[in-house]
Amino acid sequence: MTKEDGNLIGQALTLAELVGYQSGAVVSRTLIDKKIGTLTLFAFDDGQGLSEHTAPYDAFVQIVDGAADITIGGEDHRVSAGQMIIMPANVPHALRAAGRFKMLLVMIRA
Repeated sequence: MTKEDGNLIGQALTLAELVGYQSGAVVSRTLIDKKIGTLTLFAFDDGQGLSEHTAPYDAFVQIVDGAADITIGGEDHRVSAGQMIIMPANVPHALRAAGRFKMLLVMIRA
């Protein structure tokens, strides 16, 4: 298979290389977007983050590069490259870059 129109299926890829850092920004790239769930790769510049919010589904976050401070239900967690954390549905959560970091977000809607 070839890489056409962003199609990444059937290729061995390195996650950290699929999205780049941008100064003062959060960059995202959706890898899979299906009715049952999504796979999205993010790159956060130092100091960037996502404010507290909830989601109706459990979310799996794997840190690909760097580290993030993730708050789930008022409890703080430092999550580093190679580690993962599950954010339960309907529980407030937020995250902030502890230096530049990249993460893979897996959201299952079933």
